[in-house]
Amino acid sequence: MNHYKVAFISLGCDKNRINCEQMMFLAQAAGHQLLPEPEGADVCVINTCGFIDAAKEEAIAAILRVAALKEAGLVGKILVSGCLAQRYRGEIPDSLPEVDGMLGTGSYTDIVQAIQDVMGERPVDFHGNINCTNDDGQRVLSTPEYLAYLKIAEGCSNCCAFCVIPQLRGRYRSRTMESILLEAKALSENGVQELIVIAQDITRYGTDLYGARKLPELLRQLCRLDFHWIRLHYLYPDDLTDELIDVIATEPKILHYLDIPLQHCNDRILQAMCRRGTKAEITALLDRIRARMPDVVFRTSLITGLPGEGEAEFEELCAFLRQQKLVRAGVFQYSPEEGTPAAAMPDQVDPEVAARRLELLVDLQSDVMDGYNESRLGETVEVLCEGFDDEMGCFVGRTYADSPDIDGHVFFTAAGDLSPGVFVNVRLTDTVDGDMMGEIDSVEDESL
Repeated sequence: MNHYKVAFISLGCDKNRINCEQMMFLAQAAGHQLLPEPEGADVCVINTCGFIDAAKEEAIAAILRVAALKEAGLVGKILVSGCLAQRYRGEIPDSLPEVDGMLGTGSYTDIVQAIQDVMGERPVDFHGNINCTNDDGQRVLSTPEYLAYLKIAEGCSNCCAFCVIPQLRGRYRSRTMESILLEAKALSENGVQELIVIAQDITRYGTDLYGARKLPELLRQLCRLDFHWIRLHYLYPDDLTDELIDVIATEPKILHYLDIPLQHCNDRILQAMCRRGTKAEITALLDRIRARMPDVVFRTSLITGLPGEGEAEFEELCAFLRQQKLVRAGVFQYSPEEGTPAAAMPDQVDPEVAARRLELLVDLQSDVMDGYNESRLGETVEVLCEGFDDEMGCFVGRTYADSPDIDGHVFFTAAGDLSPGVFVNVRLTDTVDGDMMGEIDSVEDESL
């Protein structure tokens, strides 16, 4: 077997990142050299997202950037993997002729063969069964040493009307608890401090494999390992049971940061989305969680512009957001995705109207977040130090309320040096553009 220089670029969600890390491990184990950047690579693998218009545009832009390097003689071959390759298998060869081969979401484990084939000038078009993917493989972590994601399931069976993920990732498939705990143990032993448990829907974990919701049991087992923080993404509201809430509330390692994708609050819109539950049930759930965890920080995702959303439904969503004060919210403009029920619905909302609504929601959410940050001033909070920020001239980190890459940061001053991965206590003194400023109070573990 010939050995090559291979670069990987991963786009989209952190579930996709894990698939890329698995490919990196397989390539490295086969003797290939991993490069941090595309320049100089014999093969550049671009692991794409194809979920919504913005993600597709990002993926195409990345392909074109690497294609320019290829034309300049700085990159040999281009392989495209992931959701874009899965979704547009038939269109990519004609629309992006710079691409030399594709691997769909059912074929990540074929990466070594794909590298050999593409370098041997053989066609590469691997599209395996998306319902039979293997997520138990080893990885080359692309995250800092103190942080790792742990995927506990693949695919999705919720079949929301606006969403194409089941078509790209297959039905929901839980990993065995044994395989998850084995991987988690290795991560813990390698020094990971913050473990982020992820799946498209972690609340469903175990229902397909064991015939019962097993997330509470899994979390109890994970809490026995040597992690400092355990963060949860994503908890669907209709499966957030009292048992699960109790585990989250009582296990000290599990952060009171709950990512619950709500999408909307109007009952008619929720029904059109094929979401289970009503506004009253959502409100009762949030109240129940807050009663058990007064310090809880909610993250959610919201969609505006779904077909049939009029001004009254939009105003209801705004009022809901003002009332609930969900501190973290990703707001998205609906985009009709081919092959989904919502794309064929009547009463499509004018994109300009949807864009205006998006701006209003973003402004509203910014006010909610600013109010939350201002309420924290004067507090001393636990911060995971992520290193020194040269631009700000101070250290940077995150609190339990800040998930990596999607939320804000805490910038703080400290005498001496601090290593990334150290937990420190920081007194919050100011807020700037959604981030917090502060000064160190103490280091939790001086040995670190």
